[in-house]
Amino acid sequence: MTDKTYTFKYFNVTFPREYVAHVEINRAEKMNAFMEAMWLELRRVFDQLSHDSSVRAIVLSGAGERAFTAGLDVQAASQEGSGLLAATKSPQQGQNLDPGRIAARLRRHIADFQDCVTAVERCEKPVIAAMHGYALGLGIDLSTAADVRLCARDAKFAVKEVDIGLAADIGTLSRLPKVVGHYGWVKEVSLTARVFGADEALRVGFVNAVYDDKDKTVQAAIDLAGVIASKSPVAVQGTKELLNWSRDHSVQDGLRYTSVWNSAALQTKDVTAAILSGLQKRTPTFEKL
Repeated sequence: MTDKTYTFKYFNVTFPREYVAHVEINRAEKMNAFMEAMWLELRRVFDQLSHDSSVRAIVLSGAGERAFTAGLDVQAASQEGSGLLAATKSPQQGQNLDPGRIAARLRRHIADFQDCVTAVERCEKPVIAAMHGYALGLGIDLSTAADVRLCARDAKFAVKEVDIGLAADIGTLSRLPKVVGHYGWVKEVSLTARVFGADEALRVGFVNAVYDDKDKTVQAAIDLAGVIASKSPVAVQGTKELLNWSRDHSVQDGLRYTSVWNSAALQTKDVTAAILSGLQKRTPTFEKL
């Protein structure tokens, strides 16, 4: 399916059909909870997929039966030498730094963590999150960075950070309100850390659809990815880019950026191929991007 090699420690990358990649978080024994090495690897996975011309759509899921991801591995994060703790210590004898220097280190560390999750949103290819079981904390960060969210009926979601003494800082508080368009609901679940289920997630628009179990959710995501992958990769890339840009800018800014983007993109041969195949009632084929 691809000329590139995908060998990672914490993620399985497979290709279930032409132009579709399936990324599976692979730490089932720990409910796919993330430690620093995992989010750094996540960025490498999605940066590589973003530039792979044999990939046009991506499914993101979690291994095992219990969780999409239980979020941050708090035990690993609290161990000596882990990112957040190390940022508060001096390299000499573990001496405490003054607050200004601690803040500078933490800011750099948080920004790097944010960028690893943003790699999902930044990826040129649409990403479909297929969630089951627990999707807590970082699971919300990851899924809101995806383009489409599907879940199994057993899914349990929570913006969990206030329960460990933090304001969520990796993307949820910025992205979740724009996903659901309901600030009151977002504030409630973020301030209480309460668990909500698949039906509520569907009702507020957090997920697009709910399926009976994990297998059906993943299969539905692969099927959807297959539909997207059958379209012009030039058109799909442009659509994702322009939707994300317009979400964060005014209508006039969005229109202006669209005109600039399409002044180049409309010169593609894909437009002619799509129109002719429609007239001739056949399935179009498109060159790799």
